[in-house]
Amino acid sequence: MTSPWGRIRRGATALAIIALVATLGYRLAGFTWIDAIYMVAISVSTVGYGEIGPTTPVVRLWTIGVLIFGISASVYTFGGFMQLLTQGEIERALGRLRMTRELEGLQQHVIICGFGRIGRILAVELTNDHTAFVVVDNQPARVAEAQTLHYRAYLGDATDEETLVRVGIARAKSLLTTLPDDAANVFIALTSRNLNPTLNIIARAEQPSTQKKLMQAGANHVVLPAAIGAQRMAAMVTHPSAVDFLELMAGKGRLDIEIDEYQVTGTSTLAGKTVREIEASNRHGLLTIALRDPTGGLLFNPDKEQVVSLGQTLILMGKLEALRQFRRDFLG
Repeated sequence: MTSPWGRIRRGATALAIIALVATLGYRLAGFTWIDAIYMVAISVSTVGYGEIGPTTPVVRLWTIGVLIFGISASVYTFGGFMQLLTQGEIERALGRLRMTRELEGLQQHVIICGFGRIGRILAVELTNDHTAFVVVDNQPARVAEAQTLHYRAYLGDATDEETLVRVGIARAKSLLTTLPDDAANVFIALTSRNLNPTLNIIARAEQPSTQKKLMQAGANHVVLPAAIGAQRMAAMVTHPSAVDFLELMAGKGRLDIEIDEYQVTGTSTLAGKTVREIEASNRHGLLTIALRDPTGGLLFNPDKEQVVSLGQTLILMGKLEALRQFRRDFLG
């Protein structure tokens, strides 16, 4: 199928050639240059103000030819413009339909509210972890940028309940609200909690006083970027070696070690085993750092005879590939 731009280029070229040849023909028939151009213009445009100059049968036959070929080239070129406009609208409609279907098919995904500096970093991290997510932003430029990076992105206001419904909040497992406006984050947390009582909501806060409001609104966790940054800088002074180790783990490029968590569900073979049995049988060289209870209680460095129960979460540290193999072996 001919592309719209190709059609426009060919049509415009043909029209230019026809106009040039027609002008030369009228000039040879005795018309002045101005009159020849005038005749071509009124013929091709179908305005038809009236003939000027010599009107012999040859001239009239020539005019008929100019009309036929000129109008055909004009219609062909104009059709290219229409095809371009129509195709653009169709592609946009298909894009919206495709996005709607993708969003309807998402299950246990993450919703990122805001594609600013923090939102971009979150998108990279979730992509590296192969976690499905969708970005929500009310600025078309940011949504376009996210789509250019092949992220699922939805143009809408995250404080609007309808927007959250459209991105599948009822089926999502987590929502990350990263807006720099604390009031907006509180409203998003409150709305999201009403729409999905089991949703894991992680909210950004600029002011420490907002943390309590976000927790009351339904957020499970509140992150203060400024406070975390200050604590990290202080730790670089007081505990530089520990910080270097953590940075090596976070970098993933220099040290292939990571911390991961595994929930013990009904499909897992870990329930009823002790920490010692798990570490002895996994053959992956992983270190059990902690056990989290379903109620939220955290047991650091559990005893080797501690029995792992259904619903608990194992927090392990080890090489990235070993962690993945552990998941395949014990969690399906």
